Order: sequence, then C-alpha cells, then structure tokens
Amino acid sequence: MLIRNNKEKGAQPMENSGIYVGLDIGTTSIKVIVAEYVKNQLNIIGVGSERSDGLSRGVIVDIDRAVTAIKKAVAQAEQKANIQISDVIVGIPADLLEIVPCSGMIAIGDENGNSKEINNDDVYSVTKAALTQKLPPERDIIDVLPDEFIVDGFDGIKDPRGMIGVRLEMKGVVYTGPKTILHNTLKCVQMAGLNVKDTLVAPLALSTVALSDGERDFGTVLLDLGGGQTTAAVVHDHKLKYTYVDQEGGKFITKDISVVLNTSLENAEKVKRNYGYAASYLASKDDLFPVEVVGKTDTVQISGEYLGEIIEARLTQIFTKLKNALVQVNALGLPGGIVITGGVAALPGVKELAEDIFDVNIRIFIPQQMGLRHPSFAQAIGLIQYMTIRSEIEVVVKSALSGNVKQVSQKAEETNNPQLVKVDFDGKKAESKQKKQSKSGAFEGLKNFFNTFFD
Repeated sequence: MLIRNNKEKGAQPMENSGIYVGLDIGTTSIKVIVAEYVKNQLNIIGVGSERSDGLSRGVIVDIDRAVTAIKKAVAQAEQKANIQISDVIVGIPADLLEIVPCSGMIAIGDENGNSKEINNDDVYSVTKAALTQKLPPERDIIDVLPDEFIVDGFDGIKDPRGMIGVRLEMKGVVYTGPKTILHNTLKCVQMAGLNVKDTLVAPLALSTVALSDGERDFGTVLLDLGGGQTTAAVVHDHKLKYTYVDQEGGKFITKDISVVLNTSLENAEKVKRNYGYAASYLASKDDLFPVEVVGKTDTVQISGEYLGEIIEARLTQIFTKLKNALVQVNALGLPGGIVITGGVAALPGVKELAEDIFDVNIRIFIPQQMGLRHPSFAQAIGLIQYMTIRSEIEVVVKSALSGNVKQVSQKAEETNNPQLVKVDFDGKKAESKQKKQSKSGAFEGLKNFFNTFFD
C-alpha cells in the first residue's frame, strides 16, 4: 500500500505488496506501525515511538517541532522493518467533528432511456453528486461512507456495480472537520517527506480493532483516554454516530501530581506509571515510595493511596463530563456498554472507577500483538486494520474526494474481500432469520431511539 522495498541501492517500489503504515500523531507520543497483511492476518514488522513535540490537546500547534518528532518515529520504524517508508495512513482526531448525511442521484441510462450496467464511473459520479452540498469555509471533508444505493427505486443495495438501471442514487454520511486541523496534520506529514495515502477519522478506525463485530453492530461507546484529550465515540450498525471530546487527558493527571507533590513533570510521570492507581481504594496507604521534591535534599515518602486520590480526582472529573454528554444522547443504554483504550487505560483501576461512575458494563482493550501489548498502540493499529477490512465499494466512493477514479481498481485490490450483499425481490438487504431474531426482543426498546437520533 505504500512502500519502497528495503533500502538497497536501486531497489524499485513494490506495488500491491500488502504492507501498510499507520501514523498516529498523539499529544504525548507519535507512533508509527508497519504491518504486512497476509492471509487475513496482520503481521507487525516494524514499530516507531517518539515523544510528541509541537502538539497541544491533540492538535498541532508547532509544525516544525511536530515534523521533527514524526521523522524520528518514522526512522525507528524503518530501521526495524528494514524498508523505506513513503506512504502512510493518517488518523484525524475527532475535535469538532461533524457527521452530516448526504445524498445524490444521477441518470445512467442512454439517450433513449434504456438501462445500462452500473460501473465504477457511475458510483464515482453519484458520489460527486452527493458531495455537492456547500460546506462552511472553515471546514473540510475527511471521509465519506455510503449507507445504501438505490437503483430505479430499489433500495438497501450495498454495491450496485454489475446491476442494470436508468437511475442511481446514493445515501451516505460525510465526516467533516476543521480545515486548520486537517491542513496542519497533512502539512506536517508532507514536510516529513511522506505521502498521505489516506486520511481516516480516528475513532472510526480505532473501533475496527477495539470493538468486536457484535459491539459495532448493536452499539457500543468507545473511550480513547489519550494524553492530551479524551474522546468518546458512539458506534452503532458499524457506523460512527456521535463523538464528544473532552480537552483533558493523561498530561493533566501528570500535572496534578506535579503540583500536589511539588515535583517536576518528569518525576510526576514516572510516579504515575510506576505507582499510580486510578481508583484510590485499590492502593494501600502502607505502600510508600520516594518522591523527589523541589527545594528538599532528601526524598519524601508518599503513600500509594494518596497518589491514587490525586489521579482519581482528575479521572472522575473527566468521566463525569463524558457521562453527562453520553446521557444526553441516551448512549449509555447501548447493549455493548463501554470499551476503554488509550494510554491512560493502562493505569490499574481504570475499569473499576469507570464502572462506579458510568454504571454500565466496562471492558478494557489492549492490543495482543507481540511487542504492542499496551493500549497506547491501539489507534495506530486501528488505522491499518480499517484499511484491510474496508470494502471495495467504499474505496470507489472515497475516490470521489481525491478526484482520481482511475486508480480505484488498484486501490480496491489492496483491500480485503469486497463485502457484497445480496438483494432480495423488494430491494432490501438480505438478512438471516437468526440475526433478525437476535436484534429483537431484549433490544426492542432501543428501536425508537435508533430511528430518531442515530438515523
């Protein structure tokens, strides 16, 4: 998807090699993961991780410093993977993200009104028609996803190519974000000597690796506890329906520890990682550890319980704000409960504290790939995972943003198994009896909510 082969002189670029590079530009760290997708499995072949610079609360505020940090992370990944990275998949944060429905219609028949077979060009054209809506000057499109296609009035079609008709419609969703965030992110990547192969909405990509198929289908809240901010995302019917960003994260916990214990930020971070508990009642007042205090020659003994109280206070504040936002959209009633990931999720007691505050089922997601078993790597892995499971029709639709439909076939080959669905006689998506039954009954009470708010 993106590479030149190893750095031997004269090596030629490899096409359709199945190698992907995910670039996660976070507030506290920048992570680069190189993975090879072979036989429906991701094999991690290189990892780079560098402390972030030039970012604040998930947003780039100093391009030059951010570029330097990106270059260092990429160099680490290149050395370990023994390749020269040229193309990367970049995640765009959910700050001020807007989810807007879109629809378009085109005529595909000939001058005499005869039907014709629908192809990639037709899908491209109908997507262009759906994107004609005028955006505010300060916003730009990050991604566009199709919900359904309608051929001559027959709806519920997931992939119309190969069908015949005279009229083609598409209904989908457009994800837009602040032009400043998108521009600065792409500018940094390009200045680092890289080509942006694709941009993805970060929470949507993360959901493909952190949530199971059932959780993404029936509805789940995904919390990404990052260093600079915390993002709550509601995923239902395999779509991102709602996001909320709280501009507080792990760096705020570190700062609280620094202020209360009168120690440097560097020492506060070490203390948090080595002795911290998210729920103070899980720590012991008898477990003491030394802390270097500014203005004192000797270290001061601090109890684990006291440190836990500092951490718990900040996390409680974050979780409470998230809960208030999620309650307003009734998201806490979703069957999947809440799945938590991100660097702060590594703190012991996060699950217990979240259960006390949200009062729903809580699960912590930690990647299981060798060498990446830490929740801070989840986002970078999600960027790659999303690309490997993306359907061919989604690739065709996304090509309308770049304006290059000629490369659709090549891009489609880089995705895995186009997800085509059957259409029954009334044009609705075929659905097994078992799946219909599983969605009824216990979840019938959620039906009105989904029909009104999410849809």
